[in-house]
Amino acid sequence: MTRPTHFPVVDPADEGEAHGMTSTAFGATKTATVNGTTLAYREQGEGAPVVFIHGDISDLRTWQSQLPSVGASYRAITYSRRYARPNDDIEPGADDLMLTHVDDLAALLQAIDATPAHLVGNSWGGFISLLTAIRHPEVVRSLVLEEPPVLPLLGLSAPPRPVEVLSLLLRRPKTALVFASLGVRLIPPLLSALRRGDDETAMQTFFRAVGGDDRYQRLPESRIQQARENVSTMRAQVLGAGPPPLGEEEVRDVGVPTLLVTGKQSPPFLLRLTDRLEELLPLVERIEIPDASHLMHEDNPTAVNKAILDFVGRHRERPMSPPLPS
Repeated sequence: MTRPTHFPVVDPADEGEAHGMTSTAFGATKTATVNGTTLAYREQGEGAPVVFIHGDISDLRTWQSQLPSVGASYRAITYSRRYARPNDDIEPGADDLMLTHVDDLAALLQAIDATPAHLVGNSWGGFISLLTAIRHPEVVRSLVLEEPPVLPLLGLSAPPRPVEVLSLLLRRPKTALVFASLGVRLIPPLLSALRRGDDETAMQTFFRAVGGDDRYQRLPESRIQQARENVSTMRAQVLGAGPPPLGEEEVRDVGVPTLLVTGKQSPPFLLRLTDRLEELLPLVERIEIPDASHLMHEDNPTAVNKAILDFVGRHRERPMSPPLPS
């Protein structure tokens, strides 16, 4: 399928690809067909499976610093979610529904005999990982969540609507002020850019909002190109239905150990969402990564890899259910 985009996508022939699957960028990549779609994935190592799930404007390449490190001790697996490169792109105007990705992940883990898995998810991928633990608990051993945008836990849509922020003001005034600021700085310019088809501005707006201007200026061209090649999924998510409902009791019932990972320089709205998860999850730990923002596994891979390995090493087996409140 042709990947409709406003940017020049790197020609597979220029990278020595054969059918988009054997270039330097996507070398040693396998495929699995699940739920009517074909997903590219890469793995390294043996042992308990540790599976990485990327977020917006990303694909399996975002985890390139994790695969060898984690793969030295475990069966490390990275994959490109439905619609992410080198998989087929989303059709113009179609919605990118989160629960489809949840079912894809569960089916992929079963198809490649990688259950139960330790799931490591960034952003949208972290939300998908959390929902997989809720809807398909049999395939999950533990969770490492890098700032999942769990807006429904605060009664917010993605992007938040003004009336929702006003309602939040009555319940959590300090948190509401954070999201009111977000609504001014990020949402109008992002929506405007996406609706007029200006993907370059939309991409820059997103990166600057979650990582800061200085960090965006330091992004290598290869990372910006990766974002360009996957920007259609962000458009579909932001302009679509958004994430599904998520109830507090669903989160309280998550029965696997969870590590919440935040960046020292991450934006306040993502930290507030992580705070709410920390309040609700029954088996939870939290760690802050120095010199890092929302893409912490790219910003400071050494610290993130150590955190993952330490956590997974302590949770190799399925945990006992959390004790009932007295």
